[in-house]
Amino acid sequence: EYKKVLMQHPGESFGAHLPEEITPEFVREEVASGRAIIPANINHPELEPMIIGRNFLVKINGNLGNSAVTSSITEEVEKMVWGIRWGSDTIMDLSTGKNIHETREWILRNSPVPIGTVPIYQALEKVGGIAEDLTWEIFKDTLIEQAEQGVDYFTIHAGVRLKYVPMTAKRMTGIVSRGGSIMAKWCLAHHEESFLYTHFEEICEIMKAYDVSFSLGDGLRPGSLADANDEAQFGELETLGELTKIAWQHDVQVMIEGPGHVPMQMIKENMDKELEECYEAPFYTLGPLTTDIAPGYDHITSGIGAAQIGWYGCAMLCYVTPKEHLGLPNKEDVRIGIITYKISAHAADLAKGHPGAQIRDNAMSKARFEFRWEDQFRLALDPERAREYHDETMPKDAHKVAHFCSMCGPKFCSMKISQDVREYAAENGFGTIDIALDEGMKQKAEEFKKSGSEIYSKA
Repeated sequence: EYKKVLMQHPGESFGAHLPEEITPEFVREEVASGRAIIPANINHPELEPMIIGRNFLVKINGNLGNSAVTSSITEEVEKMVWGIRWGSDTIMDLSTGKNIHETREWILRNSPVPIGTVPIYQALEKVGGIAEDLTWEIFKDTLIEQAEQGVDYFTIHAGVRLKYVPMTAKRMTGIVSRGGSIMAKWCLAHHEESFLYTHFEEICEIMKAYDVSFSLGDGLRPGSLADANDEAQFGELETLGELTKIAWQHDVQVMIEGPGHVPMQMIKENMDKELEECYEAPFYTLGPLTTDIAPGYDHITSGIGAAQIGWYGCAMLCYVTPKEHLGLPNKEDVRIGIITYKISAHAADLAKGHPGAQIRDNAMSKARFEFRWEDQFRLALDPERAREYHDETMPKDAHKVAHFCSMCGPKFCSMKISQDVREYAAENGFGTIDIALDEGMKQKAEEFKKSGSEIYSKA
């Protein structure tokens, strides 16, 4: 029985190295090589450090943050608390409305997981939302302000260069990244190279001082299937690889952000190019969404792509909620997004053959076969939802030990019938089910002979 729980199918890791045991030496080697990062600002003492890299379990990020239209500090902190409870490995505060500093402070002081931000959002708020008025000095002050607070990783869209902006003109959906569009507008207004690119080494020095990690932003990611894997996207990726080398020279940790909207057959190219162009720095993707026709269900369209790219080697998946493209997610949307992405990440770990990944699945299957309902709830990614659905039709305590559910009832439950077969074999001294089956076949063969060995009965 113990061996059954430990069994695991071999996986396909696409070159990832997945040791049976994670040792301190292995962790140090992965971080030193740049293949993994541990985002941990020196000013975030509430943090419990975690690692992001393709040779470790796939992680997920949950986004939250207010907008100019809706939400409050209380609501965003509540989303964070519940997001962590539901399994988010990191949280990004993408606030663009009022009280950005205060919202971030409350989130940081209550978060045991790494917190990421996009500093350009607050810098833009400081200049009244006018991208052309942004300056390096304003952005630099914002970086220091957020680093002082304890932010663990910054999304910096330094790959959006002036030469790439014209490449987006013929796109179906243009530039869909908020940070990317802000910097593209600044570049065009001043007809200058982005100050994020020209001052990149100064940014590195600030981040090094506080041990903040880079999440190099994909400001030119595709916002539709039609724009996937185009020259603007991959041109920016090459620049992100160049910037990765510079950041490493300054002893700053780096992960690379990725798309976006990509059909399934084009996803692996994204992973392969990132590993090649960015020297195996951890990849961190938004989905990708595998179809554009399901608003209201984009947690599913993206969860499919997330599982796929996670299998290929993506280190962290940024969740997408049902509200994507439609509005600001509420607490329930956050729940659905996180659980969907926990499923995607776990499916990827199983496919890679990550040691021990299948144990929980085996334990669940065993509990399911033995009708241990309470254990099934505890092993579920979302125990409350599993219990809630079971309670809808079988709410009594007695139902929690029943050998059936409301789907098939007591007479047609396949697992109950399987158990009956095993019990019959044991009671009749057959030892195993295989022996019982052999004995049954012998009996039927004798009956066939006695009946005249006729294949078809005569009318």
